[in-house]
Amino acid sequence: MFPDYETLGYEERDGVAWVTLNRPDRLNAFNSLMQRELHDCWRKLRRHDDVRCVVLTGAGEKAFCTGIDRMEQMGGNTDDTTDEDIVGAGGVTPFMFNDPGDNIGPKSSDLWKPVIAAVNGMACGGAFYMLGEVEFIIAAEHATFFDPHVTYGMTAAFEPIHMADRMPFGEIMRLSLLGNYERLSAQRAHEVGLVSEVVPKEQLEEAATWAANAIAGQPQLAIQGTVRAIWAARELSNRQAVALGYAFVGLGTDQDSIAEGQKLFESGTRIDWKLR
Repeated sequence: MFPDYETLGYEERDGVAWVTLNRPDRLNAFNSLMQRELHDCWRKLRRHDDVRCVVLTGAGEKAFCTGIDRMEQMGGNTDDTTDEDIVGAGGVTPFMFNDPGDNIGPKSSDLWKPVIAAVNGMACGGAFYMLGEVEFIIAAEHATFFDPHVTYGMTAAFEPIHMADRMPFGEIMRLSLLGNYERLSAQRAHEVGLVSEVVPKEQLEEAATWAANAIAGQPQLAIQGTVRAIWAARELSNRQAVALGYAFVGLGTDQDSIAEGQKLFESGTRIDWKLR
């Protein structure tokens, strides 16, 4: 079902898909091929019932993703994998613009299975297209977050818009306006609510595995309904989201999922929970 991607690593373990941005020589920056492969991967995962949760990470320890590959998409080097429809500026007027981050995030690709980001190293610029569409972020202690757009003479717009609901106004404004002059540490990102957990780099995979396996082990219709409901709460007004609550409960609950939960309840099984 899944091809051998050139720019992504793909592996399944116990109902969890591990999607790895795999261009470490370019600090996992995305070119047009990675954009197409990410979109293809997210779309295929929609109908792949064996996968119940996804972990998104980057190859190596230097970077999760450093955004767009400027060598290709800012008029630099291209090769036979380059999609000119993506790299090109769009139409002859500014009203038809090819956003280089279109469809590289799971929600933009209409995937409502939970996605956890495991951030190992730098995450900057266009990485926020993806980080803005995951359920939560676990970061290694050496991870950093920044946005270099203004330093290089470009308005920071799409990226901070994606992140605006994940960070306090002053924090996303500071990150965006200081460009390359300041980086947000993993610890500070945790303090402001961008990151849910910070771990030593050698424990990043273990921490992401624990969370993904716990999610994958629960009734998936209920999990996906919960994901969709909470995203609606983020994107709509409070009253609009509440009005849709019954619809999400109705769509995200069936007799099979209730029976699965009831079986666990009646068994008296005690879940070995951890305190965070």
